[in-house]
Amino acid sequence: MAEKAKEKTNKEPFPGAYVVGLVITLALLITMVAFAAGLPPAISGFLVAGLLGLTVHPRYAIGFLSAGVFAAILGFAGSEPQVAWGGIGLILASLVVRLFVKG
Repeated sequence: MAEKAKEKTNKEPFPGAYVVGLVITLALLITMVAFAAGLPPAISGFLVAGLLGLTVHPRYAIGFLSAGVFAAILGFAGSEPQVAWGGIGLILASLVVRLFVKG
């Protein structure tokens, strides 16, 4: 039993990497929401969803791409510019992550 515990490798690049990633993501979210609050809805939706979409692991980019398509369709159908342009931003961010980031 003790041998199995020793064989497990830590997948973190360094100790606490996931905590640092969480703090960076939350700081980015809070900063973007505070900044985007004064912008028009379409621009704020695009910026927040697009920039936070860049923090996605490439393994999950396809899921976020489909969520962006879903949000864009529903946003434009329901005349909700923040949701619609947020979906477009998420689509573009997911494509950038999928194409340029090695996972």
